[in-house]
Amino acid sequence: MRKRGFEIISTYKDKNINLPSRKTAKSAGYDLEAGTDVLIEAGKTAIIPTGLKAYMLDDEYLGIHIRSSLAFKKHLNLINAQGIIDADYYNNPDNEGHIMIGIINFGTEDVQIKKGMRIAQAIFYKFLTVDDEILDDTIRQGGFGSTGE
Repeated sequence: MRKRGFEIISTYKDKNINLPSRKTAKSAGYDLEAGTDVLIEAGKTAIIPTGLKAYMLDDEYLGIHIRSSLAFKKHLNLINAQGIIDADYYNNPDNEGHIMIGIINFGTEDVQIKKGMRIAQAIFYKFLTVDDEILDDTIRQGGFGSTGE
């Protein structure tokens, strides 16, 4: 049984996307690369496609974190501080679970992100739930804000 990992989404299969990897044996994060070139203008936000999706167990999520070198050297950060990819985002009908990285440029200069540049780290986490939780049978649709505002 597969527990967790990454796959290339169907529309990016022929775009030379690298599967994320850890750079050392004790690294927690898997480096995510930009799937295309994107310019992030000074003071603006941009969404960077990765061409990837992630699968995991039902009691896990994938945390997305900016690479520290981009934060310190280029004044970039994630729009929402930390991205959260839920298990039911995988293969959703709207976008196949495509991991998109929302980044804001706090600097005074535009930043060019090149395809293949490592932009974020992804870490798999376990989470806990409360007793007697009642959930409806809503099926996830899309990403960013998919369960309401």
